Amino acid sequence: MSTLTTTAPPTRDAPRLGRVGLLTVLLGAALPMIDFFIVNVALPSIERDLDASPAGLEMVVAGYAVAYAVLLVLGGRLGDTFGRRRLFLAGVAAFGLASLACGLAPGVWTLVGARVAQGAASALLLPQVLATIHATTSGARRTRAVSLYGSVSGVGIVLGQVAGGLLVAADVFGTGWRAVFLVNVPVVVLALLLAVRAVPDSRAERPARGDLAGTALLAASLTALLLPLTEGRATGWPAWSVLSLVAAPFLVLAFVAVERRAERSGGSPLLPPSLVAAPAVRRGLVLGLPIFIGFASWMFVTAVTLQQGLRYGPLEAGLTLVPMGVAQFAASTLAPRLVARLGSRTLVVSAVSHIAGLTAFALTALWVPWDRITPLMLAPGLALTGIGTGLQLPLYYRIVLGAVPAARAGAGSGLAATVQQACLAVGVATLGSLFVALVPGVGMRVALVVVLAVQAVGLVGLAVLALRLPRGLG
Repeated sequence: MSTLTTTAPPTRDAPRLGRVGLLTVLLGAALPMIDFFIVNVALPSIERDLDASPAGLEMVVAGYAVAYAVLLVLGGRLGDTFGRRRLFLAGVAAFGLASLACGLAPGVWTLVGARVAQGAASALLLPQVLATIHATTSGARRTRAVSLYGSVSGVGIVLGQVAGGLLVAADVFGTGWRAVFLVNVPVVVLALLLAVRAVPDSRAERPARGDLAGTALLAASLTALLLPLTEGRATGWPAWSVLSLVAAPFLVLAFVAVERRAERSGGSPLLPPSLVAAPAVRRGLVLGLPIFIGFASWMFVTAVTLQQGLRYGPLEAGLTLVPMGVAQFAASTLAPRLVARLGSRTLVVSAVSHIAGLTAFALTALWVPWDRITPLMLAPGLALTGIGTGLQLPLYYRIVLGAVPAARAGAGSGLAATVQQACLAVGVATLGSLFVALVPGVGMRVALVVVLAVQAVGLVGLAVLALRLPRGLG
């Protein structure tokens, strides 16, 4: 049997996830993805309204991102132990309350605190989505559900940019930037009402004991890596940020040592080393590096190019990305059929389409005078890019989760999502910083082309890795 084959289906008595239940958990999954990026287009308005400093604005973004990434594995573990439906409901409710606090925040640091709470709530609810799908579906239904999850994951990021521009421009009831947070409240109420009726409960057969040392070390490792990467550039790379980055690998080594010792002694490690050692899990995690680092930097440089280079307003910049979102959703829904024909070679197809999209976008920005570039001219490149990402995201989750036993669904889902969020932060911090650093010297056109070329190299690496995978994906 291929190492990429999915795990055995749920037992006859296991709960089953119906269509309404699937729609509900996907609705819950969309909330963290959308809010990861929706705030970007609202930052200028927040700066004016709350008299926020650049460091404060960075913390509005970084506070959410770090809390989200740091607590994802713990959120998955809690779902395994106490029940995924219960944790999903708690996470969605907490997300709604935190969103309300964001929308009513009187000052920037109150907003930062509410965003940290929002990120923590996201980490509580998101792992339950994949874990519930993994534990309550099988066969073709699981494949379709994971593909839809991948679609929601990617489209949610694009939708965040579009929705943010729409809401800020509409200025609903004079709420301005606050609408990007307040809009979550009715969505949360709907998700809670549906979840109570339609989402089945599941949990690990043998709930694991707590792993306080592992939890603390993982949180410290991710914080030491992600906080300076997301905040350091805006604050001029102060000493604390450099020291944090130096400490990060040592904290990771300490975490690995603690988890290995716990597993050898029959304990309950937060992230069992044997889980990461599974070949399919390792392959999937490695594949995620070029996918998510490239995707995050793409969204960053595109947003800057559209609003600062092409002088598009928030609404026009958001609507420009619609072809990418539509193509991404269509590709993700067709991914299972393509995988049935091509297997792992589907990733090669996605890389080719993605590279073609980046090339088309770069050539348009390079050759056409900037005051003449319209959203329609950019649409072909954006659509090709959307096809590429729409195929990549579902396959990432399918490969990573394919070797995860149902009993470890929460931990596996938390691991997959943690890698995604960490890579998103790393992508903006590295390639985003490269773009910002190049602009003063060579101009935005050349800086854009350089960063897109680096992304294309990463996609070539993705294609090479895909050719080494077993052809069948189960």
